[in-house]
Amino acid sequence: MKINQLKLYQYRNYPYLTISFEDNINVFLGHNAQGKTNILEAIYYAAIGRSHRTHNDQELIHWDKTQAKVQIDFSRMGVDNQLSFLFQKDKRREIIYNGLKVKPNEAMGALNVVLFSPEDLMLIKGAPQERRRFLDIEISQANRVYYEMLVKYNKIIQQRNAMLKKLRESNMESDMLDIWDEQLSVMSHRIVMKRKEAVEKLSMLANLMHRRLTQEKENLKISYIVHNLEEGETPSAEWYLTSLKKRRQLDILRGSTSVGPHRDDLKIEVNGIDLKTFGSQGQQRTGILSMKLSELEYIKSEIGEYPILLLDDVMSELDYERRSQLLLFIKEKIQTFITATDRKYFPDFKIGKYYYIENGALLDTHAISD
Repeated sequence: MKINQLKLYQYRNYPYLTISFEDNINVFLGHNAQGKTNILEAIYYAAIGRSHRTHNDQELIHWDKTQAKVQIDFSRMGVDNQLSFLFQKDKRREIIYNGLKVKPNEAMGALNVVLFSPEDLMLIKGAPQERRRFLDIEISQANRVYYEMLVKYNKIIQQRNAMLKKLRESNMESDMLDIWDEQLSVMSHRIVMKRKEAVEKLSMLANLMHRRLTQEKENLKISYIVHNLEEGETPSAEWYLTSLKKRRQLDILRGSTSVGPHRDDLKIEVNGIDLKTFGSQGQQRTGILSMKLSELEYIKSEIGEYPILLLDDVMSELDYERRSQLLLFIKEKIQTFITATDRKYFPDFKIGKYYYIENGALLDTHAISD
């Protein structure tokens, strides 16, 4: 998978930008707040359908303009494609895929990316929702059916939570929840089964990466943890239905659903030790790097080719050894886009091209050479 060209029109701090890319590594250099990350954000948005920095699409439009556009020309399995997003003030976005207006679910998976940013360094130490998001984005890119299940599940949760709040504030019968509980139970089971299958594969790939990064000294294991599941129980549709009914009164009191995959988590261990609680900072960063590299391999195994890799200001967060291992892994096989403030983080030998960015403008490009 390769991105051939990116066009930005009134996007963030770019009045207009057209840029063509190298097949391998593309490095955007410049001081902070010049627009380097905006380029990676546009690529990420085209793949995932949302920004990793904001939930408000209106923020993507240049501050004094009324509309913006992102257009990406890319090749997938050797076939050329074009994906465009049009943003307008106070209007819903438009998505154009190969000349046709499409819905978000129809665009999901057209372009595949893996993003590694400083925020991902909290993937192990952070809240469970960060790990669920990591897993959901990974699976959704490779499996549109899963993405559609997830969208439907979230709608059911919203509807059930709204009903819980009504029940809490009135004398309505709680059996009005039955229809939501039945739908939620079936959908929860399907989502969790797919997640567990993906985690099993991801854990194997991540361990291979981790052993390579640690010179065979450490083994990494990723496990899927179902919230409130007791030892010996199975997260079947029947189990979810029973659990929802058991906790119904508590859910009404709180006005939120306490059972389901939106409560689950991942457990990450190194040599049998919980990495979140007992791992050193170095071990945690190596673990995250292993997970990100395994994400590349997972998507390749599912769709048949490597996704695009986006590295947003992480080179300064990794030591020399981890940077070297990362560049060695991606060199000549994965198209990669990197932002950085200093050239010192990169080797002298030719690996791709530099792009110098200043105040929303491309100043210069040249090959990374000796």
